[in-house]
Amino acid sequence: MVSMNDGYIAFLAIVEQQSMNKAAAHLHLSQPALSRKIQKLEETLGVQLFQRIGKKLELTRVGQLCYERLKSLQSLEQQFLLDLRMYRDEQQSQITIGASLTTLQSTLPELIGAFTDIHAHHEIKVVTGKTHEIVSFVREKKVDIGLIATTIDQPDLQCLPLFADHLELVVPYNHPLTAKSVTINDLNRLPMILFSSGSLYRVLMDEMFQRYGIFPQVKMEIDSFEAMIRLVSTFRVATLLPKSYMHATMLEQNGLVIIELPELNRTVRETSLIYLEDEQLNHASKQFVAISRQVFAGS
Repeated sequence: MVSMNDGYIAFLAIVEQQSMNKAAAHLHLSQPALSRKIQKLEETLGVQLFQRIGKKLELTRVGQLCYERLKSLQSLEQQFLLDLRMYRDEQQSQITIGASLTTLQSTLPELIGAFTDIHAHHEIKVVTGKTHEIVSFVREKKVDIGLIATTIDQPDLQCLPLFADHLELVVPYNHPLTAKSVTINDLNRLPMILFSSGSLYRVLMDEMFQRYGIFPQVKMEIDSFEAMIRLVSTFRVATLLPKSYMHATMLEQNGLVIIELPELNRTVRETSLIYLEDEQLNHASKQFVAISRQVFAGS
Protein backbone atom coordinates (compact mmCIF):
# COMPACT_ATOMS: atom_id res chain seq x y z
CA MET A 1 0.00 0.00 0.00
CA VAL A 2 1.27 3.48 -0.86
CA SER A 3 1.28 5.65 2.26
CA MET A 4 -0.27 9.09 1.97
CA ASN A 5 2.98 11.01 2.50
CA ASP A 6 3.34 14.79 2.47
CA GLY A 7 3.86 15.00 -1.29
CA TYR A 8 0.73 13.04 -2.14
CA ILE A 9 -1.33 14.97 0.42
CA ALA A 10 -0.13 18.26 -1.03
CA PHE A 11 -0.96 17.11 -4.57
CA LEU A 12 -4.48 16.03 -3.60
CA ALA A 13 -5.08 19.27 -1.73
CA ILE A 14 -4.15 21.41 -4.75
CA VAL A 15 -6.46 19.44 -7.04
CA GLU A 16 -9.39 19.47 -4.62
CA GLN A 17 -8.97 23.08 -3.49
CA GLN A 18 -8.46 24.14 -7.16
CA SER A 19 -5.99 26.75 -5.99
CA MET A 20 -2.40 26.80 -4.81
CA ASN A 21 -3.21 29.53 -2.28
CA LYS A 22 -6.25 27.70 -0.87
CA ALA A 23 -4.34 24.42 -0.70
CA ALA A 24 -1.47 26.10 1.16
CA ALA A 25 -3.91 27.60 3.68
CA HIS A 26 -5.70 24.26 4.04
CA LEU A 27 -2.39 22.52 4.84
CA HIS A 28 -1.10 25.38 7.00
CA LEU A 29 1.89 25.84 4.68
CA SER A 30 3.37 28.80 2.86
CA GLN A 31 2.88 28.76 -0.90
CA PRO A 32 6.64 28.39 -1.57
CA ALA A 33 6.79 25.38 0.79
CA LEU A 34 3.83 23.80 -1.00
CA SER A 35 5.46 24.45 -4.39
CA ARG A 36 8.65 22.73 -3.22
CA LYS A 37 6.66 19.65 -2.16
CA ILE A 38 5.03 19.39 -5.60
CA GLN A 39 8.38 19.91 -7.33
CA LYS A 40 9.96 17.17 -5.24
CA LEU A 41 7.01 14.84 -5.95
CA GLU A 42 7.30 15.42 -9.71
CA GLU A 43 11.02 14.70 -9.54
CA THR A 44 10.36 11.49 -7.60
CA LEU A 45 7.67 10.31 -10.02
CA GLY A 46 9.48 11.57 -13.12
CA VAL A 47 6.38 13.24 -14.57
CA GLN A 48 4.80 16.70 -14.75
CA LEU A 49 1.61 16.76 -12.72
CA PHE A 50 0.37 20.28 -13.46
CA GLN A 51 0.48 22.73 -16.32
CA ARG A 52 -0.36 26.41 -16.14
CA ILE A 53 -2.76 27.72 -18.76
CA GLY A 54 -2.83 31.47 -18.35
CA LYS A 55 -3.45 32.06 -14.64
CA LYS A 56 -5.12 28.69 -14.21
CA LEU A 57 -3.31 25.59 -12.91
CA GLU A 58 -4.59 22.41 -14.53
CA LEU A 59 -3.74 18.75 -14.30
CA THR A 60 -1.76 17.16 -17.07
CA ARG A 61 -3.07 13.91 -18.48
CA VAL A 62 -0.69 11.92 -16.29
CA GLY A 63 -1.56 14.24 -13.40
CA GLN A 64 -5.23 13.26 -13.80
CA LEU A 65 -4.22 9.60 -13.80
CA CYS A 66 -2.15 10.12 -10.64
CA TYR A 67 -5.07 11.87 -8.96
CA GLU A 68 -7.49 9.03 -9.72
CA ARG A 69 -5.05 6.38 -8.54
CA LEU A 70 -4.17 8.29 -5.38
CA LYS A 71 -7.84 8.73 -4.53
CA SER A 72 -8.29 4.98 -4.91
CA LEU A 73 -5.27 4.38 -2.69
CA GLN A 74 -6.57 6.90 -0.16
CA SER A 75 -9.90 5.11 -0.07
CA LEU A 76 -8.17 1.76 0.37
CA GLU A 77 -6.04 3.14 3.18
CA GLN A 78 -9.08 4.53 4.96
CA GLN A 79 -10.88 1.21 4.63
CA PHE A 80 -7.77 -0.60 5.82
CA LEU A 81 -7.56 1.58 8.93
CA LEU A 82 -11.29 1.14 9.54
CA ASP A 83 -10.94 -2.62 9.29
CA LEU A 84 -8.04 -2.54 11.73
CA ARG A 85 -10.03 -0.45 14.20
CA MET A 86 -12.98 -2.81 13.97
CA TYR A 87 -10.64 -5.76 14.54
CA ARG A 88 -9.08 -4.06 17.56
CA ASP A 89 -12.50 -3.23 18.96
CA GLU A 90 -13.57 -6.84 18.50
CA GLN A 91 -10.42 -8.08 20.21
CA GLN A 92 -10.98 -5.61 23.04
CA SER A 93 -14.43 -7.10 23.66
CA GLN A 94 -13.18 -10.68 23.93
CA ILE A 95 -11.74 -12.32 27.00
CA THR A 96 -10.33 -15.82 27.36
CA ILE A 97 -10.19 -17.19 30.90
CA GLY A 98 -8.21 -20.21 31.98
CA ALA A 99 -9.66 -21.93 35.05
CA SER A 100 -8.60 -24.92 37.07
CA LEU A 101 -11.35 -27.50 37.42
CA THR A 102 -12.16 -26.59 41.01
CA THR A 103 -12.40 -22.85 40.35
CA LEU A 104 -14.41 -23.54 37.20
CA GLN A 105 -17.07 -25.20 39.33
CA SER A 106 -16.99 -22.97 42.38
CA THR A 107 -15.81 -19.41 41.73
CA LEU A 108 -15.89 -18.72 37.99
CA PRO A 109 -19.71 -18.82 37.57
CA GLU A 110 -20.11 -16.05 40.14
CA LEU A 111 -17.43 -13.90 38.51
CA ILE A 112 -18.82 -14.38 35.01
CA GLY A 113 -22.31 -13.56 36.28
CA ALA A 114 -21.13 -10.32 37.87
CA PHE A 115 -19.15 -9.42 34.75
CA THR A 116 -21.91 -10.09 32.22
CA ASP A 117 -24.45 -8.21 34.33
CA ILE A 118 -22.50 -5.06 33.45
CA HIS A 119 -20.80 -6.03 30.17
CA ALA A 120 -23.27 -8.31 28.42
CA HIS A 121 -21.79 -7.55 24.97
CA HIS A 122 -18.38 -9.05 25.76
CA GLU A 123 -17.57 -12.53 24.46
CA ILE A 124 -16.12 -14.91 27.06
CA LYS A 125 -14.23 -18.09 26.29
CA VAL A 126 -13.15 -20.52 29.02
CA VAL A 127 -10.26 -22.96 28.89
CA THR A 128 -9.78 -25.57 31.62
CA GLY A 129 -6.67 -27.29 32.86
CA LYS A 130 -4.60 -28.13 35.91
CA THR A 131 -3.16 -25.27 37.89
CA HIS A 132 0.34 -25.51 36.39
CA GLU A 133 -1.22 -25.62 32.92
CA ILE A 134 -3.25 -22.46 33.58
CA VAL A 135 -0.09 -20.67 34.72
CA SER A 136 1.62 -21.68 31.47
CA PHE A 137 -1.41 -20.62 29.41
CA VAL A 138 -1.27 -17.13 30.92
CA ARG A 139 2.47 -16.81 30.41
CA GLU A 140 2.19 -17.98 26.79
CA LYS A 141 -0.78 -15.63 26.17
CA LYS A 142 -3.07 -18.52 25.32
CA VAL A 143 -5.51 -17.05 27.84
CA ASP A 144 -5.91 -13.47 29.08
CA ILE A 145 -6.56 -14.31 32.73
CA GLY A 146 -6.13 -17.40 34.89
CA LEU A 147 -8.27 -18.39 37.89
CA ILE A 148 -6.53 -20.82 40.24
CA ALA A 149 -7.07 -22.17 43.75
CA THR A 150 -3.70 -21.02 45.06
CA THR A 151 -1.34 -18.06 45.02
CA ILE A 152 1.90 -17.79 43.07
CA ASP A 153 4.95 -15.57 43.30
CA GLN A 154 6.50 -15.30 39.86
CA PRO A 155 8.16 -12.12 38.54
CA ASP A 156 6.52 -12.17 35.11
CA LEU A 157 2.95 -12.66 36.40
CA GLN A 158 0.55 -10.61 38.49
CA CYS A 159 -1.31 -12.51 41.22
CA LEU A 160 -4.48 -11.04 42.71
CA PRO A 161 -5.74 -13.05 45.74
CA LEU A 162 -9.53 -12.94 45.82
CA PHE A 163 -10.48 -14.82 48.97
CA ALA A 164 -9.26 -17.45 51.42
CA ASP A 165 -11.15 -20.71 51.64
CA HIS A 166 -10.99 -23.82 53.81
CA LEU A 167 -12.35 -27.34 53.60
CA GLU A 168 -15.53 -28.51 55.32
CA LEU A 169 -16.73 -31.98 56.25
CA VAL A 170 -19.91 -32.79 54.32
CA VAL A 171 -22.14 -35.80 54.97
CA PRO A 172 -25.72 -36.92 54.19
CA TYR A 173 -28.28 -35.77 56.76
CA ASN A 174 -28.77 -39.41 57.92
CA HIS A 175 -25.04 -40.21 58.23
CA PRO A 176 -23.94 -41.74 61.58
CA LEU A 177 -21.70 -38.76 62.32
CA THR A 178 -24.72 -36.46 62.53
CA ALA A 179 -25.84 -38.24 65.71
CA LYS A 180 -22.68 -37.60 67.75
CA SER A 181 -20.13 -35.02 68.73
CA VAL A 182 -17.46 -35.28 66.05
CA THR A 183 -13.71 -34.87 66.49
CA ILE A 184 -10.91 -35.00 63.93
CA ASN A 185 -10.17 -38.58 65.00
CA ASP A 186 -13.57 -39.66 63.64
CA LEU A 187 -12.15 -39.22 60.14
CA ASN A 188 -9.83 -42.18 60.73
CA ARG A 189 -11.07 -45.16 58.67
CA LEU A 190 -14.10 -43.08 57.67
CA PRO A 191 -15.46 -44.03 54.20
CA MET A 192 -14.92 -40.94 52.03
CA ILE A 193 -14.98 -39.66 48.48
CA LEU A 194 -12.00 -37.35 47.89
CA PHE A 195 -10.41 -35.28 45.15
CA SER A 196 -7.98 -37.08 42.86
CA SER A 197 -4.42 -37.58 44.08
CA GLY A 198 -2.10 -34.76 43.10
CA SER A 199 -4.80 -32.09 42.84
CA LEU A 200 -4.27 -29.00 44.99
CA TYR A 201 -7.23 -29.75 47.25
CA ARG A 202 -6.13 -33.35 47.66
CA VAL A 203 -2.64 -32.19 48.62
CA LEU A 204 -4.29 -29.96 51.22
CA MET A 205 -6.29 -32.92 52.53
CA ASP A 206 -3.32 -35.28 52.64
CA GLU A 207 -1.29 -32.72 54.57
CA MET A 208 -4.09 -32.47 57.11
CA PHE A 209 -4.46 -36.26 57.35
CA GLN A 210 -0.72 -36.62 57.93
CA ARG A 211 -0.71 -33.85 60.53
CA TYR A 212 -3.30 -35.64 62.66
CA GLY A 213 -2.40 -39.25 61.83
CA ILE A 214 -5.65 -39.85 59.94
CA PHE A 215 -6.10 -42.69 57.45
CA PRO A 216 -9.51 -42.34 55.77
CA GLN A 217 -11.08 -45.17 53.84
CA VAL A 218 -11.03 -43.69 50.33
CA LYS A 219 -13.93 -45.19 48.40
CA MET A 220 -13.56 -43.05 45.28
CA GLU A 221 -11.45 -40.25 43.83
CA ILE A 222 -13.06 -37.69 41.56
CA ASP A 223 -12.60 -34.02 40.58
CA SER A 224 -16.18 -33.02 39.83
CA PHE A 225 -17.92 -31.14 42.64
CA GLU A 226 -21.34 -31.97 41.25
CA ALA A 227 -20.53 -35.68 40.98
CA MET A 228 -19.08 -35.73 44.50
CA ILE A 229 -22.25 -34.16 45.90
CA ARG A 230 -24.48 -36.73 44.20
CA LEU A 231 -22.29 -39.70 45.10
CA VAL A 232 -22.00 -38.66 48.73
CA SER A 233 -25.79 -38.66 48.96
CA THR A 234 -26.14 -41.94 47.07
CA PHE A 235 -23.51 -43.96 48.98
CA ARG A 236 -23.96 -42.26 52.37
CA VAL A 237 -20.26 -41.47 52.69
CA ALA A 238 -18.42 -38.32 53.73
CA THR A 239 -16.36 -35.85 51.74
CA LEU A 240 -14.34 -32.68 52.15
CA LEU A 241 -15.29 -29.70 49.98
CA PRO A 242 -14.27 -26.03 49.94
CA LYS A 243 -16.50 -23.72 51.93
CA SER A 244 -16.99 -21.45 48.90
CA TYR A 245 -18.90 -24.24 47.14
CA MET A 246 -21.22 -24.97 50.06
CA HIS A 247 -24.45 -23.04 49.52
CA ALA A 248 -27.53 -23.58 51.67
CA THR A 249 -29.80 -24.33 48.71
CA MET A 250 -27.41 -26.89 47.26
CA LEU A 251 -27.07 -28.63 50.65
CA GLU A 252 -30.83 -28.72 51.17
CA GLN A 253 -31.56 -30.03 47.67
CA ASN A 254 -29.09 -32.90 48.10
CA GLY A 255 -29.91 -33.76 51.72
CA LEU A 256 -26.46 -32.84 52.99
CA VAL A 257 -25.17 -31.17 56.16
CA ILE A 258 -21.88 -29.65 57.22
CA ILE A 259 -20.15 -30.92 60.35
CA GLU A 260 -17.89 -28.34 61.94
CA LEU A 261 -14.35 -29.38 62.74
CA PRO A 262 -12.00 -26.65 64.05
CA GLU A 263 -8.99 -28.44 62.56
CA LEU A 264 -10.35 -27.90 59.06
CA ASN A 265 -10.03 -24.14 59.51
CA ARG A 266 -6.31 -24.67 58.97
CA THR A 267 -6.83 -26.18 55.50
CA VAL A 268 -6.73 -22.75 53.91
CA ARG A 269 -6.38 -22.20 50.19
CA GLU A 270 -6.49 -18.80 48.48
CA THR A 271 -8.23 -18.43 45.15
CA SER A 272 -6.48 -15.96 42.85
CA LEU A 273 -6.52 -14.30 39.47
CA ILE A 274 -3.25 -14.38 37.55
CA TYR A 275 -2.39 -12.28 34.52
CA LEU A 276 0.43 -10.46 32.76
CA GLU A 277 1.27 -6.81 33.39
CA ASP A 278 -1.75 -4.48 33.24
CA GLU A 279 -0.55 -2.81 30.04
CA GLN A 280 -0.66 -6.19 28.27
CA LEU A 281 -4.33 -6.77 29.11
CA ASN A 282 -7.05 -5.83 26.66
CA HIS A 283 -9.93 -3.63 27.78
CA ALA A 284 -12.29 -6.50 28.57
CA SER A 285 -9.67 -8.24 30.71
CA LYS A 286 -9.00 -5.08 32.70
CA GLN A 287 -12.73 -4.76 33.34
CA PHE A 288 -12.91 -8.40 34.47
CA VAL A 289 -10.07 -7.87 36.95
CA ALA A 290 -11.73 -4.72 38.30
CA ILE A 291 -15.10 -6.45 38.78
CA SER A 292 -13.43 -9.44 40.44
CA ARG A 293 -11.88 -7.05 42.96
CA GLN A 294 -15.32 -5.61 43.68
CA VAL A 295 -17.03 -9.00 44.04
CA PHE A 296 -14.58 -10.17 46.68
CA ALA A 297 -13.76 -6.84 48.31
CA GLY A 298 -13.29 -7.41 52.02
CA SER A 299 -13.01 -11.19 51.69
